Amino acid sequence: MNEKDDSATDPRIYMAAERTFLAWIRTGIAFMGFGFVVARFGLFLREIAHSNNMTVPQHDSGLSLPVGISLIAAGIMVNLIAAIRHHRYIKALDRGQFRQAYGSAFTFLVAGFLAIIGLAVAVYLAVLL
Repeated sequence: MNEKDDSATDPRIYMAAERTFLAWIRTGIAFMGFGFVVARFGLFLREIAHSNNMTVPQHDSGLSLPVGISLIAAGIMVNLIAAIRHHRYIKALDRGQFRQAYGSAFTFLVAGFLAIIGLAVAVYLAVLL
């Protein structure tokens, strides 16, 4: 595809940046929703144990509450960092520096965090069941 001199003002570039930003916002919201579900998972397990007449410590939330809270915090951070990156990218586009790379460290950080949380939940469930 040929590059034009006015390619920095091409509205498709701004629309692509907006779609990317919205995808990161959607990811942050999913983090927060999943964090709420995980945080309440301990309550669900206690209710199941109670219905089966098993004794379960009432104040022990296990791993689900800290993991859920960390997922909610990660969702908030993803949304904030996505907003900051989008703002910087739009500024760079306005200056005509849209080819400047911002790196993929943020993406790898999110993926690594999800891998750690997934592993912790898998180990928790394996020990629990």
